Amino acid sequence: MICYEHPLNERIRTLLRLEDLFEKVAFFSARDEAVEHHSALVTLFEILDVLSRGDMKSDLLQELERQKQALETMRQSPAISEDALDEVLGNIQAASYNMLNMSGKIGEHMREDEWLMSVKQRAGIPGGACEFDLPSYHYWLHLDSAVRRNDLDEWLAPLLPLAEGFSIVLHLLRNSGKSFRHTARRGVFQQMGPGRGAHMLCLKLNESLPCVPEISANKYALNIRFVISGSRQKTKVYEDDVAFELIFCNL
Repeated sequence: MICYEHPLNERIRTLLRLEDLFEKVAFFSARDEAVEHHSALVTLFEILDVLSRGDMKSDLLQELERQKQALETMRQSPAISEDALDEVLGNIQAASYNMLNMSGKIGEHMREDEWLMSVKQRAGIPGGACEFDLPSYHYWLHLDSAVRRNDLDEWLAPLLPLAEGFSIVLHLLRNSGKSFRHTARRGVFQQMGPGRGAHMLCLKLNESLPCVPEISANKYALNIRFVISGSRQKTKVYEDDVAFELIFCNL
């Protein structure tokens, strides 16, 4: 099964983008080749740009506190595992503590580094990070891989408390919904008002089907079209019936 996640508000959209970017940084920085470490640094610059668009730290702290209070009210429920609940609450407490201990503005340690910002500026230009544009960066890429990896870890470390925070929020979000099975007749599905108040949709589809979902949703209606994957022609609706699972996730 392939899971397609569709955020229903800008906040969740931003968290999903950050999750994807942090995963890419972790993947590329763990490698040894210079081109992979270049990819890790460029992705780190993308994280910096996304985090500059709002007060992510404050938003996450408020959301974690809200989740903490909501989970505490569930303690008396016989269906809740006390050990599992304590583990989640402990993770929330630790993540909140680490974020509160973050000093200065988010990403300030990178923005105050003139060398990094010069690389960032050139990296934003197609082909702008070539050796003749940035000889000092070319030199860095020829350092031992362990030295480069240590630098990447040093630049990433001050941002990790945020990653810890939004990972908890997304984990709670993904586990908040109940799965329902549906069938899209001739590749089209519509439902009125079922996701009112939902923050994200998760659609699970058999990977053997040669189609992908195009989702349009608001508080009044959900529309899904399954279109043929990889078609070079004009977008074409998959004309067979499509069985899929749908989850409405809500914090």
